[in-house]
Amino acid sequence: QVQLVESGGGLVQTGGSLRVSCVASGRTFSSAAIGWFRQAPGKEREFVAGMHWRSGSTVYADSVKGRFTVSRDNARNRVYLQMNSLKPEDTAVYFCAAKSYTIGIPTTRGAYDYWGPGTQVTVSS
Repeated sequence: QVQLVESGGGLVQTGGSLRVSCVASGRTFSSAAIGWFRQAPGKEREFVAGMHWRSGSTVYADSVKGRFTVSRDNARNRVYLQMNSLKPEDTAVYFCAAKSYTIGIPTTRGAYDYWGPGTQVTVSS
């Protein structure tokens, strides 16, 4: 079984930046997608960005295009979400999720098999 753990959340002012990380353990993904989702209080969990582990392809929600960037390290067990030009509406718990043996990058919550516990990102005015 795969375990995912996010880190790097915190409090930042509008216009600031944060980088959150997701570390996977338990087994390697030979063909997997990593998704970033977020959930604000009273809101549904929504797709933010994703990366295909093998190819490095990425996809972004319209709300974060040009501001957020997904990347991975050389060890192939860590994924980052760099968040720039943060806005108050970015305030949410950010989750990483993984799906094994997928060709593309799912953008729906139900498509993912594994989830981390989340890390809080708060953007103040």
